[in-house]
Amino acid sequence: MGAHVGRERPLDAAAAIGADCLQIFLSDPQGWRKPPPRGDAAALRTSPLPLYVHAPYLVNVCSPRNNVRYGSRKILGDTCKAAADVGAAAVIVHGGHAEDGIDEGVGRWARTLEMLESEVPLFIENTAGGTNAVARRLDALARLWDAISRVKTGVRIGFCFDTCHAHAAGEDLRTVVARVLAIVERIDLLHANDSRDPPGTGADRHANLGHGEMEVEALRGMIRSAGAPVVVETPGGAGALRADIEFVRAALRGAD
Repeated sequence: MGAHVGRERPLDAAAAIGADCLQIFLSDPQGWRKPPPRGDAAALRTSPLPLYVHAPYLVNVCSPRNNVRYGSRKILGDTCKAAADVGAAAVIVHGGHAEDGIDEGVGRWARTLEMLESEVPLFIENTAGGTNAVARRLDALARLWDAISRVKTGVRIGFCFDTCHAHAAGEDLRTVVARVLAIVERIDLLHANDSRDPPGTGADRHANLGHGEMEVEALRGMIRSAGAPVVVETPGGAGALRADIEFVRAALRGAD
């Protein structure tokens, strides 16, 4: 278990918070530029800590707008190549949304995966909100996963489950992990985040674990039942991240 940390000296940041895995961006999360080479690429490749790479937030391969979709496919491919260079365990990308309908968006995901080349796995993450989001509600996720399962691709596709996003989507958190597993079969990575907002708002604003609007025992239950490596994406400095990692460890021990 570990945390999302800054792009500068990420291994030092992981050591400072007692993490045994980490997640970073390789480029500006709000930009379209190709990730630059890293001077610490060799150190990241040889580190015993699994490294997860989050794709930029702007990636939306479901978009009906050609410039957005083509740009998203390019930066996603560039991110996967850069992730392979640092020995990443996987790239995580949001499911995205399609203004012209979920089925159209699902079709564009299938086409994206037919075109994508990546040496590292790609984990698609459930989203918090957005009109016609392809991975917000579980009925839409089921349609997406059915289409993905039929795509011929050399890329291993996995699933990243975000607790805050499920809360924002209005899902029943007491049962959501079991229902997700019935669709995707395995959760490959858990993003353990509390929420600053009430359920069902679609707002993606993370809070420290046990200090937000999510029911604490439901949060602990999701951590325990996901059966996956855990990354917290919560605010604050090293002390706050250490506390959130300890919350995860306590939840896995069954402690309050």
